[in-house]
Amino acid sequence: MKTEAIVSTSQTQLSTSTDQKGSAFVRLYRKLSPKRESLLTVVPNFMETSPHLERVFNYIDEDKDGKISPAELQSCLRTVGLHDLSEEDAEAVVESSDSDGDGLLGFEDFVKLVEVEGEEERSRSLREAFGMYEMAGAGGCITPKSLKRMLSRLGEQRTVEECKTMIRRFDLNGDGVISFDEFKLMMV
Repeated sequence: MKTEAIVSTSQTQLSTSTDQKGSAFVRLYRKLSPKRESLLTVVPNFMETSPHLERVFNYIDEDKDGKISPAELQSCLRTVGLHDLSEEDAEAVVESSDSDGDGLLGFEDFVKLVEVEGEEERSRSLREAFGMYEMAGAGGCITPKSLKRMLSRLGEQRTVEECKTMIRRFDLNGDGVISFDEFKLMMV
């Protein structure tokens, strides 16, 4: 139980950023990538860049044994100024993704850990975008009126009827509004 809480806290710490520009792994990837601007315009593309992930993995693997230890993870994140992770938290993060139980992250374990980070990043971005469209007091949904309001802010004038038609296309349960789950499906 305590380990689960530490892992959850550690993953949350790795995911959150004081400057809101991405998780520690995403920011590390940006630092090490030769094409920094193309990193995470769309999160799924980030996961398709295996050679770049190998480069990040190899950078973290200081002793070049093909595995990342908690100490290497902690040291690397501290060195590049991305995150101050305690020894206990680093061990919990490694333990949470360690598939063979050796207390180290192989490349495949690392990729899985980064995938989780990328998905959390994507979810945060979608939540932010959804928040721009939803109307206060609308129960966490995009209504025709809130859609009209946001579109007009973007310079596109639409009637409420046109917005209702747009919403109907993605309104899976027929309630006349777009929930966050429907919004996520729409954005895929």
